[in-house]
Amino acid sequence: MKNTILFILLILMVPGLSCNSAKEGRDEIDLTSLLELEQIAEVQVRYQSVNVEMCEVVGGDFWVPYHLIDTAKVRAEGFSALKRSIPSIDLYDEKLRTLTKGLGPMYVRVSGTWANTTYFQNNDQPKLTQPPVGYENVLTRKEWKGVIDFCKATGSKLITSFAISAGMRDEEGNWTPAQVKPLLEYTHSIGGEIYAAEMFNEPSHASHGGVPEGYDAAQYAKDFVAFKSFLQTAAPNMKIMGPGSTGEGGLMPGIDTTMTTDKILTAEPRPEFDIFTYHFYGGVSQRCHGQLKPENAFNEDWLAKTEVGLKYYKEARNNYMPDAPLWLTETAEAACGGNPWAATYTDSFRYAEQLGRLAKNGVEVVMHNTLSASEYALLEQDTHRPRPNYWTALLWNQFMGTKVYQAKSPVEGLDVFVHNLKSETKGYALLIVNPSDIPSPFEIPAPSEQYLLTADDLLAKEVKLNGKVLQLNSDNSLPDIKGEVLTPGPIQVPPKSIMFLTIKDPNG
Repeated sequence: MKNTILFILLILMVPGLSCNSAKEGRDEIDLTSLLELEQIAEVQVRYQSVNVEMCEVVGGDFWVPYHLIDTAKVRAEGFSALKRSIPSIDLYDEKLRTLTKGLGPMYVRVSGTWANTTYFQNNDQPKLTQPPVGYENVLTRKEWKGVIDFCKATGSKLITSFAISAGMRDEEGNWTPAQVKPLLEYTHSIGGEIYAAEMFNEPSHASHGGVPEGYDAAQYAKDFVAFKSFLQTAAPNMKIMGPGSTGEGGLMPGIDTTMTTDKILTAEPRPEFDIFTYHFYGGVSQRCHGQLKPENAFNEDWLAKTEVGLKYYKEARNNYMPDAPLWLTETAEAACGGNPWAATYTDSFRYAEQLGRLAKNGVEVVMHNTLSASEYALLEQDTHRPRPNYWTALLWNQFMGTKVYQAKSPVEGLDVFVHNLKSETKGYALLIVNPSDIPSPFEIPAPSEQYLLTADDLLAKEVKLNGKVLQLNSDNSLPDIKGEVLTPGPIQVPPKSIMFLTIKDPNG
């Protein structure tokens, strides 16, 4: 393991510090602890996953792009003027499928607030112009088949949630499988599968999420008993996720105080989930009067905020169901569709840091919202043109394996995340993020390949790989991703850059 020791020391040393001086300054440390990198966590193969909003699937009101916002209309009509009607997403679009497969394998979560009030029209008749009483939206067989076919074509596993509105209830107000049963049956009839589901989306915001009036944690617990009992027979292999709350711990306004995570998990009979889920947004966008600014997108407080959000829900998981895997099933730059700079190179730093930090902290899956709707999407909504975050996601998927190792940055201000090298029996993949305004020194420990992301402007929608603009081929296929060979020794990590470094042979 001699060469592994060298690798560790070079990763942890400040560049330019000799081996002797390192040892002299750390005599109290048992060097046997550095015999190999310590694995501290393991993520799923589908760690990096995405959301496609139910609103996109059925067609509905979603966020107006910033360049189309009519300020006079907003002043006259208020919040409703910040949304526009969008058609049902074409999940058979070859470009969309190609780009999704490039990030795979993944989970695709079809949910969101609209799912809470969606009626499944279980026939092949023209789509209802009005939903039945107790619902607000209509999902057709054709639309749902599009979801199933999309998952099959991209090698994705489907995650969803179900309606919770008044239409789901009998005359006494009891939960029924009125919508869950036909949706499951139709899914199975066309060869599809729902891998896992939440009972409904974001109970922490239930009061404006379509639940019946007066809905509280006690009602949630009662509904969950009926929900789980039904699924034990109807879909015994489907995993049950929850609670899927968001914004608690003082992160976001609008929390339903009758439906906090603590209240949900202490209501009797206590709900138990196969997978403990939560959502996270570091703030709200300008559409919802958020105060986030692009110049703050590189500071440590912002980049570390994902760990602040995790802390609250990880403690809840540890307290109530410590053996349950922990998944982040919805996240993006900011709620309300993201800020304008969510579509630019600036947000790549939040995206990369979030993946790296959460992997180190035991989160097994992270689902980005969305794949292709609004500013926070990985792809442009209409053209499906890749945004900078997409290219960051593509490199993560190509190189970052499932094993997560402990490694500290050798330089203050430089963030380093180390995984095993994907698809290799040995080797490491390093994600090195420099959010500062100055270059940072780094010591390359062994022959490596560099994949360096930069941009000419922080608010650019183009990103460069090793100095060349990343773009699709003329046939909309993905370009060949080629690295730059580096020999062991010191390098400078450019300011405001994201580097993936692959080391196939740690022995050099």
